[in-house]
Amino acid sequence: MNRTIAPVFSLLLATSILLIGNGLQGTLIPIRADIEHFATTTVGMIGSVYFAGFMAGCVLCPAIVRRAGHIRSFAALGALASAVPLMHAIAIDPTVWAVLRALNGFCFAGLYMVIESWLNERATNETRGRLFSLYLAVNLASLTLGQLLLNMASPAAFTLFAVCSILTSLALVPVSLTTSVQPAPIGSSRINIANLYRLSPVGLMGSFVVGLTNAPFWTLGPVFAKASGLDVKGISFFMIAAIIGGALAQIPIGRFSDRSDRRRVILILSIGSAIGELGLIAAYGTGSEVLLLVAGFFFGAFALTLYSVCVAHTNDHASRESFVSVSGGLLLAYAVGAIVGPSAASLGTGHWGMPFIFVFSAAIHLLFAVFTLFRMAVREPIPAEQRSSFVAQPFPPTEPAQPEFEPRAAGEETP
Repeated sequence: MNRTIAPVFSLLLATSILLIGNGLQGTLIPIRADIEHFATTTVGMIGSVYFAGFMAGCVLCPAIVRRAGHIRSFAALGALASAVPLMHAIAIDPTVWAVLRALNGFCFAGLYMVIESWLNERATNETRGRLFSLYLAVNLASLTLGQLLLNMASPAAFTLFAVCSILTSLALVPVSLTTSVQPAPIGSSRINIANLYRLSPVGLMGSFVVGLTNAPFWTLGPVFAKASGLDVKGISFFMIAAIIGGALAQIPIGRFSDRSDRRRVILILSIGSAIGELGLIAAYGTGSEVLLLVAGFFFGAFALTLYSVCVAHTNDHASRESFVSVSGGLLLAYAVGAIVGPSAASLGTGHWGMPFIFVFSAAIHLLFAVFTLFRMAVREPIPAEQRSSFVAQPFPPTEPAQPEFEPRAAGEETP
């Protein structure tokens, strides 16, 4: 294990520091926006533009990395990302915050791209599984720690924004000082969405649905928890409960999906997600922190694992050479859903209250369950011996695509 970790220790350390800061910032922004009396629809819009910036970063950052190299690109994007939380604290205005969140999403797409392409190059066939399992563990532990840092100071003060900035700056140090050889320049993978839909309708639509339903949780979940009567400590535990639920469920659900028609697992996860969301609606306003934490854990166990199974299901139908373009297409589908989701989920809160966030998500999950049932009826399951192995994915997904878009479907080879 030491031989596996040693060549990439600086990258994993940078990832951990970076995700602690970004995890803290992702929850801090909606809490502070609520304190500043931003409308819920405004908070949803601010969350949507983060994912718009992230998608733009997926498309544009490969050119930046090819031009400047991995280390200099990481340093430049990290410097920009470090300045963003400080500017949030200085200029408390919805329009400014929307621009800053888009910039932050763009920067983090590039930062993740550098880290993950570097990890991919350093990994061998023998160490890749262990290395990316360790990477996932670092992701989850860092996200959890980031939530706990909310309790360091009041969200209404400058301190937590400064902590986000400091952590992002510190993440630059291990990468900038690494003696590891930089990876080869990032290549491009052609993505044909029409062909990807023909390859796996459930996988592509599922990735879009995950963006539609999970992004409102990351963006508006802290506001929902605050409106439910939780204090800052309770909000951090609420977010942690969902993260832990998703973390604990990944492996057993993955193993189960390896042994059965993954669409059946996707169907179960979709219905389970809707039940978890109905549980959150029922727990709202009860004043019971325990009920909210249990419902959040249940939601996380189902909703936060759905993307991993959708990726595995799509890869079952893809050739090994096309895995990169397939994962890129699924990530872009997720990003499009994540752009729409927070704004759409927040629209009904003015009329029906804060629980509408999860009414929206539950309705989407149930519609997707119906779609999955339809696909199960019209297409035979793939034989067990042709299935790829399940690989747990970070949440929110962090592996950016390096795409070249090809919108035409006719005459092209299926990815």
